Amino acid sequence: MFKKVIVSDDLVSINLGMLTILDTLKIKNVVSVQYCDDVYIKVKKAALDGSPYDLLITDMSFKKDHRDQTYQSGEDLIIALHEEFPDLKVIVYSIEDRIQKVRRLINLYNIKGYVCKGRRGLIELSEAIKAVHKDTLYVSEAVSPALNKKSDLEIDDYDILLMAELSNGFSQDQISANFKEKNISPNSLSTIEKRLNKLRIQFKANNAIHLVAIVKDLGLI
Repeated sequence: MFKKVIVSDDLVSINLGMLTILDTLKIKNVVSVQYCDDVYIKVKKAALDGSPYDLLITDMSFKKDHRDQTYQSGEDLIIALHEEFPDLKVIVYSIEDRIQKVRRLINLYNIKGYVCKGRRGLIELSEAIKAVHKDTLYVSEAVSPALNKKSDLEIDDYDILLMAELSNGFSQDQISANFKEKNISPNSLSTIEKRLNKLRIQFKANNAIHLVAIVKDLGLI
């Protein structure tokens, strides 16, 4: 079983619930924090000290308060940690159930589990910890379609990245440049234009702004 675990949620009650589950699994070396920045600092320090964490369990959403944060969400934290500490196993424990987001976290950032909060949330979290320890991917049934290659809407991860860039206010030229810098293919301007036109037709969007509004309402980005 895991020897050293860090859990992160901005609600003390949720953290206490996770600590209880870890205790029943006889995992004693556990740290609980409420801010993403604190997670990053503790994970980095532990790695520098030669005593790295084995597992991170984190929420996705963190409410803003008086304290400025470099990492505003669990997703921001996961991206940063994946780049610097790819061996750290991550389980998301969240109320969010957007299929495309789950797929993106699994495919791009190699999270090992995604558990939806709910009546069976803590039970599933216990199952997820056991599964991930055995190198088995675990996702709650509610988001299990994330394991399918494509969603019912027939869009892939490239489409999601493309629309996310669009939602961040980037022009097609800028998206092309960003994709080239990140070695994301295809990245030519003509291909991006054709892909966006296809998506606008598929989602019956009048323009790019309308497209972004539709996919956000659907929870795709």
